Amino acid sequence: MPDFHLRAVPLLSRVGADRSDGLRTDLDAAVSAWAHAAVLWVDVRGQVLVSGSSVVLSPTAELGPTPPADAVFLGRLPDDRHVWAIRGPLPEPPEGAHAADLRRGGADLDDVSAQLFVTATALLNWHDGARFSPLDGATVVPIRSGWARQNPDTGHEEFPRIDPAVIVLVDDGADRVVLARQAGWPEKMYSLLAGFVEAGESFEACVVREAHEEVGLAVSNVRYLGSQPWPFPRSLMVGFHGEADPNQPFVYSDGEIAEARWFTRDQVRAALGAGDWSTPQPAGDLLLPGSVSIAREIIESWAFASE
Repeated sequence: MPDFHLRAVPLLSRVGADRSDGLRTDLDAAVSAWAHAAVLWVDVRGQVLVSGSSVVLSPTAELGPTPPADAVFLGRLPDDRHVWAIRGPLPEPPEGAHAADLRRGGADLDDVSAQLFVTATALLNWHDGARFSPLDGATVVPIRSGWARQNPDTGHEEFPRIDPAVIVLVDDGADRVVLARQAGWPEKMYSLLAGFVEAGESFEACVVREAHEEVGLAVSNVRYLGSQPWPFPRSLMVGFHGEADPNQPFVYSDGEIAEARWFTRDQVRAALGAGDWSTPQPAGDLLLPGSVSIAREIIESWAFASE
């Protein structure tokens, strides 16, 4: 079986707005554009208002003449408006709009809205847990339009943390793939092997280590596929493809995996057609992740690679 590639950009990796990083320290530009800027409100549950395939953006009229200290700059929209995110109660929804979180609603958004929602979620989650310096416990304040925090006494700056994690599709070099179920998941729910990168470790080495620790497989021929932000709270999922001998026994040494199985390409295709983890009563004995996850894109790309 030939190698495969992702058939599409993972849904939370899409780009539609200009991040405009050069404007993060341009206070004059921020103030002058604030009156005509747009605000994405994100509540404490990580929800925003969504209308159709777009997030609902609010005017800045009631927020004063300058961006609030807790606002984070997300970039510029295609119409050149600046757009910011603020944590707080959602405004009154316009007709037809509803509250949605990123896990459940992210797959239905257009490119601009997906990028804004992911970036806002990542930044605001970081600010929620980064109010004090990890060096000395001092209170740190937002700077750089929300892209850093600073100790006002020492000038030391802290930047948003990102925790890289690998996610790997392991096959037998032909038409079978390993899928695993974590302890605590329903019996039909399976996904790819995944784990956080350790200090001093490469992505490829992490793939090999995690596969061995989680299910006892020796994985080789590791190849990069793509990546996707996963801001729950601050991960970056880096996707890979690897191969293993299906004659190896599964060994669950770290306690994370309750069960792993080899599935055929036909079984995976049938499961993809039956729905995802949100399906109430799926057919068959395999339930796969939803489309907002890079796991789904990797699995679909492998399942239909020969077409």
